[in-house]
Amino acid sequence: MNIFNIRKQLKKRWRRWKRAIWTIGACVLVALMAWLGMLLSEQMEKLMTKEPLVLETFGKLEDQLAEESSQDWLEHLRESNQLRIVHLNKIYTCGEESLVLGLMKPTEISQLSKEHPAWTGRLAPGGDVWFDEHVQGLSDVCRREGYVGIDKNGNLSLFEGPPKQEKVIRTFFQLDVETMESALPSEVLKQLNSGIRIQDVEEYNSVLSTFSDFAVEASEKTMQQNRQ
Repeated sequence: MNIFNIRKQLKKRWRRWKRAIWTIGACVLVALMAWLGMLLSEQMEKLMTKEPLVLETFGKLEDQLAEESSQDWLEHLRESNQLRIVHLNKIYTCGEESLVLGLMKPTEISQLSKEHPAWTGRLAPGGDVWFDEHVQGLSDVCRREGYVGIDKNGNLSLFEGPPKQEKVIRTFFQLDVETMESALPSEVLKQLNSGIRIQDVEEYNSVLSTFSDFAVEASEKTMQQNRQ
């Protein structure tokens, strides 16, 4: 065998070895990536199963963002150094009431925010300052003339006075009227159309809970479950 034939044989062998090396290397790389993926998946699963820690972390982050947002609009007030009309919006379990607290300096508004940490403040586009206060109970309007009934569009709503006066305070959800008419006694439907008088928070929550079973979304879910 001459030198040329030997070189050809060596080149062929080298090509075979090179292909084998690349194939083995690719397999090792794929196996390594799969192992790393499984390891990362296990670590993520362990982390997500620590629900209290995750919830606590998100809770702290949410509180921090809310605090920063509050400080931002207060800082803007201090920089502007302008008098502002301050409003207090009381959000009751049933109803809302708005009060004008007066014309205040930025320092007075900042002090008011410190004295009432439960209030949520914001600077409205018109330049006025609004504070929101959440109150458990009925507003004066709800206590005097609060009715829950159905509006002309089939929505369960809170009215000031009987529904026929069409003074809607708040809309809750759309009702599946056909299902409700077939499931409830005629007396209940008649009372709903004429308006259910709200006397206290317990009655208010009870009425909402009763008719929430006939909300359009709830009815659709029930139909899907029956089909399955």
